[in-house]
Amino acid sequence: MKKLIECVPNFSEGNDMNIIKQITNEIESVEGVRLIDVDSGKATNRTVVTMVGTPDEVCEAAFRAVKKAAELIDMSKHSGAHPRFGATDVCPLVPVANINMEETVEYAHKLAKRIGEEAGVPVYCYESAARTPERKNLAVCRAGEYEAVKDRIGTEQWKPDFGSAEFTPAVAKSGVTAVGARNFLIAYNFNLNTTSTRRANAIAFDVRERGRTLREGNPATGKIVTDEKGNPVMIPGTLKATKAIGWFIEEFGVAQISMNMTDLTVTSIHKAFDEVCAKAQARGIRVTGSELVGVVPLKAMLDAGKHYLRMQGRSTGIADREIIKIAVKSLGLDELYSFDADKKIIEYILEDKDQKKLVDLNLTHFVEETASESMAPGGGSISAYMGAMGAALGSMVANLSAHKPGWDDRWEEFSDWAEQGKYYHSKLVHLVDEDTNAFNKIMDAIRLPKGTDAEKAARNEAMEEATKFATMVPFQTMELCLGSMDVAKAMAEIGNPNSVTDAGVGALAARSGVLGAFMNVKINAADLQDKAWATYIIAKGQAIVDKAIALENEIVAMVNAKI
Repeated sequence: MKKLIECVPNFSEGNDMNIIKQITNEIESVEGVRLIDVDSGKATNRTVVTMVGTPDEVCEAAFRAVKKAAELIDMSKHSGAHPRFGATDVCPLVPVANINMEETVEYAHKLAKRIGEEAGVPVYCYESAARTPERKNLAVCRAGEYEAVKDRIGTEQWKPDFGSAEFTPAVAKSGVTAVGARNFLIAYNFNLNTTSTRRANAIAFDVRERGRTLREGNPATGKIVTDEKGNPVMIPGTLKATKAIGWFIEEFGVAQISMNMTDLTVTSIHKAFDEVCAKAQARGIRVTGSELVGVVPLKAMLDAGKHYLRMQGRSTGIADREIIKIAVKSLGLDELYSFDADKKIIEYILEDKDQKKLVDLNLTHFVEETASESMAPGGGSISAYMGAMGAALGSMVANLSAHKPGWDDRWEEFSDWAEQGKYYHSKLVHLVDEDTNAFNKIMDAIRLPKGTDAEKAARNEAMEEATKFATMVPFQTMELCLGSMDVAKAMAEIGNPNSVTDAGVGALAARSGVLGAFMNVKINAADLQDKAWATYIIAKGQAIVDKAIALENEIVAMVNAKI
């Protein structure tokens, strides 16, 4: 499960595409980073770039881009409609998958420090990365824009968090940069069966966090109520962490509610959709569909799909692509345009479509590849695949049980079991290719030069590391196969009786995966120089084998008793 972050640097150049191309070339030069979008505006003289990848690699790409922008853009000559104070005006990091905000802030601080010290660009940290409360708000950091930097940078209050506090000729050219950490922002539009912008706005005001102004008498035309300071009193909307407004889309001839969602952990996509539908219906209007602008994290789509599956009383332990299909249909994401998951979901965009994977082969080709003179896939990959199929059978019985007529009151119980089975077979499918990759690592180490004593030492160290890795991969297969047998046992015991033999076959396949993977653990561990660790891992493996055999016997006895 890779950690993924998004970075959205804004560069103060929107007219010279040659400059922008040189900057984006720096981003694309870093392996592990995908350039998703480049959006330039002439009036703003600004380009917003979106990249996604693993944290260290994204920070490297961001640093290179910021450094190149400082070389190419002269802020003393810059003008544009958008507020700005540097060649790279802002550079926020956004947690996307398997990483929390605290970790993202740490990466933001490391990036800011490097930009300040190595690129020579002064940096202010803002939003969640702010080091002082007053710097949390970007507008406060950027007050007066570039033109105010000369007077502010040397003051105690506005000394940069990193980099020079002097307005040197280099700083006069590059300006300063704001590096931050913020939540993922979703631009989400709702299509309405009306042409009225006023009514679309009314619904937007109902739901957006800021809400609408309180008025005396008529809620639309009455006098605005103010507080003791003269500020308008607001009636909050129902959705936290959202901004929204209504507008008319000439291309489709309908009104839309345009919403920015600033924290998916507070308000999810499906929560927003359901609430807008409810508020629209209360005003005699129907939401006919919706539109996600830009990209979206996989989790957001899976959460939405599972939400609607639960509303239908259906199991959520099904394939991710099927869950996404339910989300798309429930949210009406394909009303205006087709929703291509491979181009809209960040994790799918980052997949290497050119990488050849065993699990992408059809069954016939997988068998033929196994039978060929190639040494991979070998017993380790086959053990993982047997285990995956066994776990999948457990999920199948759980899903059939959740959908069984007369068992509607038990769908959630079986859905939980299906989710567990899905966890195991998804992990094991990954290990099919990981086992082959482990073998390839050993072969790479064997091919290292060994002419000098230093080369021999480096080769031996690489061999030991690769062999440990090749030992741990089948050991993980063993652990996962054993875990999946709990699902098989439960389904043999309480699942749909018409599928009890499927649960039994699942247990047999999982046990075979354990035994087959253990053979690979033993043969790889035998080549290790660290004999103490080898003895330890083999002992742990034997304990897993003993448990798997005992559990298999128990499950088979259950199955035979029900046949």
